[in-house]
This record gives sequence, C-alpha cells and structure tokens, in this order.
Amino acid sequence: MGKALVVFGSTTGNTETVAEVVAKVLEESGMAVDLKNATKVKAAGLAEGYDLVVFGCSTWGDDEIELQEDFIPLYDDLGAAGLGGRKVAVFGCGDSSYTHFCGAVDAIAEKAASLGAKVIDLPLKIDGAPDTAEARDWAKEVLRSAA
Repeated sequence: MGKALVVFGSTTGNTETVAEVVAKVLEESGMAVDLKNATKVKAAGLAEGYDLVVFGCSTWGDDEIELQEDFIPLYDDLGAAGLGGRKVAVFGCGDSSYTHFCGAVDAIAEKAASLGAKVIDLPLKIDGAPDTAEARDWAKEVLRSAA
C-alpha cells in the first residue's frame, strides 16, 4: 500500500493528537507509517522513501502567520526535504478568532507546492481542541485522494 510520514509541531498537544489519529488511520489502511515530532527531524532528505508526507502544524500570532516554534526550522529548510513529485497533505489546529486562522496550513502547502510536491487540496483546519472523528474522516479522504 505504500509508506507515509506524518510530521507534526505541537505546543499544547492538539496537533499531536490529530497527528496520532491520522497516523493510525493510515496504518489501518495498510500503509507503513512513521510518526515524528518536528523537533526530532532534519529537513535534508526527509521525504525520501515515502509515498505520502503529511505535515501538521499549529498557527500562532495575530498580526502575521506564525508557525508553531518547533516546526519553523523544518519549514525554513523544506527545500532540502525532497518533496518534488511526492504527495503531501497538511493539517493544523488554530483559533478562528485570529486573523490568520490556521495560516500555517496554507503556508506549508504553498511552500510544498512551490517545491514540486503534489499537494492534496484537502487542508484540514481545526478550530481549538481536536475532533478525532473529523481527523479520522480527513485522513480517509487524504487516502482516497492519494490513491
């Protein structure tokens, strides 16, 4: 069925929870899945050997889009990850009362696309605490779109 990488940056644990749900759904579909915290990865060659890469990042800041702090080094060096031609999906948690609700999701998707990734146009933007049913449904949609 293929191999997937799920990388997340999480401060409060919400994005980590969603990443765990997504990884479980992908595994249940028969994919081999690696789940990694952004603090534990380097961008260089990150996507090598994966058919699907899923990024999860929360958004901070009101005046401008601020990615979750652990994810910033990965984002800054994403060009070294080898995303060209790979399928990529992006999700994140945020607060809809902010101007740039889940802006990190859009920023990561745009950067991945600019690097030649085949971005699956199904961004998941969760307002506040994660809804695991919503995350499961999204992961299933990503699987269908990635097939």
